[in-house]
Amino acid sequence: MARPELSDLTEKLSYEFNNQDLLEEALRHSSFVNEQAGTQLRDNERFEFLGDAVLNLVIGHLLIHRFPKLKEGDLSRMRSNLVNESQVASIARSLDLGSFVLLGRGEFLTNGREKNSILANTFEALIAAIYIDGGYDAAFGIIEKNFLPHFESDGKPSVNYDYKTRIQELIQNGKGVKAVYTVIDETGPDHDKVFRVALSFKEIYTEGCGKSKKLAEQDAARKALDLLSNNE
Repeated sequence: MARPELSDLTEKLSYEFNNQDLLEEALRHSSFVNEQAGTQLRDNERFEFLGDAVLNLVIGHLLIHRFPKLKEGDLSRMRSNLVNESQVASIARSLDLGSFVLLGRGEFLTNGREKNSILANTFEALIAAIYIDGGYDAAFGIIEKNFLPHFESDGKPSVNYDYKTRIQELIQNGKGVKAVYTVIDETGPDHDKVFRVALSFKEIYTEGCGKSKKLAEQDAARKALDLLSNNE
């Protein structure tokens, strides 16, 4: 299958490159370059290194601005959740980034375009290319546009901040210990419901609210983590 026109990607990004070679390099996986004997092509790994730093800087900037009362530890955990491989790969998929990546035959045959690692690394390389081409403000705008929808408007992290997983990681060594989530209330019309969910494990009990069951569960898990942190 032929690669789509790069103009399709720049349109999705709402960014036009001054130097198209930077975009090409960002989309060039090492498996592709390794098969191009006798060429001077460079893969995107150097850009990936830079893009990771730029992404962490911008997400840190957004979090500091969005959550002015949170402490360093909370901000660090939130940033880690936002820039983890799965989350970044999900954003890459929303841009259909996989269809633009140049892969070697082996990666192509093993469906490399759908691998989280390749998608996340390519997105980071793309951010580096934008940073080099247009500067910090250009990179900031692209990251903000793609990551800000994962913040709740009320100032709380969205479901992508996986507090439930963190709870499970904390209790996984306890035999027979399981976090139990129970819907205890639903209010509002069908198109605008609010759910209340209870979480219990060991001596911990919390209740969370949200516009969906998942958000309510995350809210309850967040409160449980706060309790555990205060008890340390």
